[in-house]
Amino acid sequence: MAPRANWKGHLTLGELSCAVALYTAASTSDRVSFHIINRRTGHRVHRQMIDSDTGQEVERDDIVKGYEISSGEYVLLDPQEIADAVPESDKTLALETFIPCNGVDTIYLDRPYYLAPADKVSVEVFELIRQGLVAKSVAALARTVLFRRLRTVLIRPHGDGLIASTLNYDYEVRSAKEAFSDIKPLKIEGEMLDLARHIIATKQGHFNPEDFDDRYESALQELVKAKIEGRKPKKKPQPKETNVVDLMEALRMSAGVDTAQPKKATTKPARRKPKPAKSSAPSKQKKAS
Repeated sequence: MAPRANWKGHLTLGELSCAVALYTAASTSDRVSFHIINRRTGHRVHRQMIDSDTGQEVERDDIVKGYEISSGEYVLLDPQEIADAVPESDKTLALETFIPCNGVDTIYLDRPYYLAPADKVSVEVFELIRQGLVAKSVAALARTVLFRRLRTVLIRPHGDGLIASTLNYDYEVRSAKEAFSDIKPLKIEGEMLDLARHIIATKQGHFNPEDFDDRYESALQELVKAKIEGRKPKKKPQPKETNVVDLMEALRMSAGVDTAQPKKATTKPARRKPKPAKSSAPSKQKKAS
């Protein structure tokens, strides 16, 4: 069964045009989800919209959005007013600018979608555009209205199709200066830097998503399974404690370098027995003579 498209429109490059569809590339629907339950009755609990002053429930038809202009004072916006203010969607992804595939800082990447031809008639033009991007090793920037918002989209080749990633706007990405303001310049050199380079070199590899499991999700599934089967859930192992506080020692241990320092010899050499002192008295033989 083919997946359901999130959006349908046209991909254009100059005078070229083809019908395309967007499909969700990453979803959280398979995660363990919980309902809110009344412990005493075992019944589900539903949320209600309550007026903050009167404490009375508000009907759905009476709920509108508001922009706060001062404390407790709002400009009310009707849903139709918001819909009229949003730019009209022309359902077109026009490839405007071409950049290197790694030309966008990953902090600007929002959500990925699969982009594929929407019908058989569009396959040839779609494939022409895709192979053109592959041949030039570039990605494309486009703008269109997606999900009631004007979005900037990064489009790049992926397998037999394309990946369309919505991008965060500049005002949505917070400046790193405030987060990094307390980091002071520090020069690392000598053995410490050599050990750090060695550790990184020995652990180089490639990203394989199958190598990274969601331990939180697995733990929740095991907990639910244990409760259903009426047994006690397994306790998670406690992390091993370490007494290493010296940075150089930690680096050497991480690099597999023997941190045991050779101890100096503490045994003292054996003392020689003192030679007997020569006597100045005459010997018995001389006395006898």
